[in-house]
Amino acid sequence: MAAFIAHPVVLFVFLVVLFIAAVAFGAYVLRRMLALQEGEREDFNLVQTSTLTLLALLIGFSLSMAVGRYDQRKNLEEGEANAIGTEYARADLADPEVAAQIKATLVRYTKLRLADFKTRDPQELARLGKETADTQAELWRLAVQVAKEKPDPIGALVVAGMNDTLNSQDYSEAARINHIPIGAWILMILIALFGCMVQGYGAKGKLRRGLLITVLPVTVGLSLALIADIDSPRGGIIRVQPQNLTRLIQSMGQ
Repeated sequence: MAAFIAHPVVLFVFLVVLFIAAVAFGAYVLRRMLALQEGEREDFNLVQTSTLTLLALLIGFSLSMAVGRYDQRKNLEEGEANAIGTEYARADLADPEVAAQIKATLVRYTKLRLADFKTRDPQELARLGKETADTQAELWRLAVQVAKEKPDPIGALVVAGMNDTLNSQDYSEAARINHIPIGAWILMILIALFGCMVQGYGAKGKLRRGLLITVLPVTVGLSLALIADIDSPRGGIIRVQPQNLTRLIQSMGQ
């Protein structure tokens, strides 16, 4: 189901069809099986209002969770760019030959991270992941070399900066796979289904026909698709733009 939610457009189409079917089921099946009497209308309105209010609360909380994760991914992208930029400056503390190697490798590493943020192709992501791991190993080898050549606070500063650089990538990737729990999605979709069935069951006259039958399904479908879009850094339209990494690569003269 996680892969399904990672495609907001497909999710939207599926949910709209599902919710319209739920409204139609309530309007044309439930009403015939259990006819709603006028004396029961007040109690029914209470149930309908409670169901839709609960759905609205769940959507609001889920949207807040998705936005919080989106902000976290933006902050971590900024932190990653800062860590790389700091280590790029600290490389000057090493011997000129090693410093040049560290800077060149950091430039290559920054380009890999920038490409990783921009691409969606699974094969390209796998290739970038392998190259990133190899480049990280090379960066750490160079940091260890500096520590051996300069076993003093200067060498420790370079090693600490390299450690921050490598850790920042782990933090960014961890934030990308931190999504709204599947259980919350199942609960929202189920309550939305009940809400749509109740809407159809209690509909009167023309509300049971024509375009009015789609108002609630489309509204709820759009809301859930928006949440899925914000919560899907790889598959959604709304994604973190690597502005800080772009500025960093430009400042490196690339």
